[in-house]
Amino acid sequence: MIITGKWILYLLLTAGVLLAPFPAFAQENRIGILANRGAAQAVKEWKATADYLGARTGKPFTIVPLSYDQVPVWTKEGRIEFLYANPAIYAEMNRLHGIQAIATVVNQVNNQPIDQMAGAILVRNDSPIKTIHDFKGKVFATASLSAFGGWLMACRVFVENGIDPSKDFKSLRQLKQHDNVIYAVLNGVAAGGSVRSGSLEKMVREGKIKMEDFRIINRVNDPFPLLHSTRLYPEYPMAACSHVPAGLRQEVTQALVSAPPGDRCLVDANISGWKPPLDYTPVIELLTFLKHGPFGK
Repeated sequence: MIITGKWILYLLLTAGVLLAPFPAFAQENRIGILANRGAAQAVKEWKATADYLGARTGKPFTIVPLSYDQVPVWTKEGRIEFLYANPAIYAEMNRLHGIQAIATVVNQVNNQPIDQMAGAILVRNDSPIKTIHDFKGKVFATASLSAFGGWLMACRVFVENGIDPSKDFKSLRQLKQHDNVIYAVLNGVAAGGSVRSGSLEKMVREGKIKMEDFRIINRVNDPFPLLHSTRLYPEYPMAACSHVPAGLRQEVTQALVSAPPGDRCLVDANISGWKPPLDYTPVIELLTFLKHGPFGK
């Protein structure tokens, strides 16, 4: 009788020798990343985080870039284990599908750690628009109506000042990425647009635009180090989906908040680190005010 590899595996299994699965069969833990600057950029920024978590937990992790439209579908269908998305999407997925924030990202601006974010309403520097009321009858651009810093924060500013974007704008264009919004304003495709705080500064650092070509409308002057037009809200959370075991949630949380300064997982993502999750009640209050998604019922 010839003993093949399959027979050897069978004999070992029946003898109780192999008590644990082969690493090759370990389930991959998929981290859904809201790719608001495109899929390639999401992988570039977050692959090192997947590698870091894999090394810390001994379990495989992979990055899954998702569009605004894909996030709710993939979350509902259990096709991801973790989700890194804007606070509004997190609040919606928490309400609808029970995901839970396990950490809040801490960004870094001029060596200053910040755990809050805002929205910036911008126009070309040579635009005749001076106030948010001047956008009436104009084309306005945003990445998506689900964008938090990119739209919902700005929408609150408009509504609080008696402007109904759905009726008062000539059109409201959704351009999928913050970079596209900035280019649309620069090239005159839109009279104005809104992006999350830091988007302009990031493209300036990358040499893609010049800051002097833009102007911020309804600019807020406070200690927050990024140009903005809105209130401040807690930064993006990392969330665990409802089917993720408690033990793995704890492992990932501990790994994130203890990531050492200078580690590639922080450098590639251009962040300072992670902290225990902040209170996202202000986000829910905003969504309730706007009657957005499940908070409009």
